[in-house]
Amino acid sequence: MIEVLVVDDDVRVARINAAYVSKVPGFRVAAQAHTAADALAAVEERPVDLILLDHYMPDRTGLAVVRELRSLGHRTDVIMVTAARDVSTVQEAMRQGALQYLVKPFTYAGLRTKLEAYAALRRSLESGGEAEQGEVDRLFGALWAAGEPDLPKGHSATTAELVRQALRGADGPLSAQEIAESAGMSRQTAQRYLKLLERSGRVRLTLRYGETGRPEHRYAWVAGGGR
Repeated sequence: MIEVLVVDDDVRVARINAAYVSKVPGFRVAAQAHTAADALAAVEERPVDLILLDHYMPDRTGLAVVRELRSLGHRTDVIMVTAARDVSTVQEAMRQGALQYLVKPFTYAGLRTKLEAYAALRRSLESGGEAEQGEVDRLFGALWAAGEPDLPKGHSATTAELVRQALRGADGPLSAQEIAESAGMSRQTAQRYLKLLERSGRVRLTLRYGETGRPEHRYAWVAGGGR
């Protein structure tokens, strides 16, 4: 069984998330915590395999918890489960080693997909041995690609996630340049992923005409178009 610590400052939400986890075969809720201090204490008392970690808590942020865990030598896997949608938080979560980032609100099916992908990743890693580049790419992309359409060769699920977050966090349609600046990538890279997301129906393209007469392409996330 994969032991899970569920962390959320809202007791009701923590109970719901714990119930979701308990419904997925192979997973068991080891404990629940509602503050950063309680989460750290829970891991010290009983090591777990995975933490479903909220970001906004009364005493410290979820990212601060991850940093503290790593400084203490805990290699516990982390999936951020939070309402924080800004790209800077997503990027920092990636840098701190969070395996996945699930934005609230989400459904049981959405969480189940992530947990099943995580379980598959653990099975692959436990097999040991050496990995060729293709296997390495598959392992690194397993969780980020979960629930998303298959990406063409040469495309990164992580980069697609950054573009998605930039669009989801915007108040209105954005240009490719605005998305590139928000996600920290080149305009050409942003355009490649925008075209891919548009073809998959997750992004809507509109044209805005300026004084020059040349239309500017503007992109917006389609409601219901995935996480």
